[in-house]
Amino acid sequence: MGKGKRARPRFLGRKMRVIRETFGLSQNEMLRRLQLEDEFSRSEISAYERGVREPPAKVLLRYSSVARVWVNVLIDDDLDLPSSLPTKAMHPGISHAKSKRS
Repeated sequence: MGKGKRARPRFLGRKMRVIRETFGLSQNEMLRRLQLEDEFSRSEISAYERGVREPPAKVLLRYSSVARVWVNVLIDDDLDLPSSLPTKAMHPGISHAKSKRS
């Protein structure tokens, strides 16, 4: 195993914030929507959104489920969230290459 730092997704926190704001929820309300209010705090959601901390897989999976986007859309900096959330079916995201052509 390497000892170097692992690259962190640059836009993960921003995507998490966009999802929360699209639903019109506060950070505490988002925790309730994710059914994680007993395990995580508002300050942790804030730290994830600001990119100070990286959320655990459980949190990412819940965001993915609520927004109906594949989890890789949250993690992959080359994919954007769809313009409308939640989507009708699980969405694979919008690649930057495709969005630049439009």
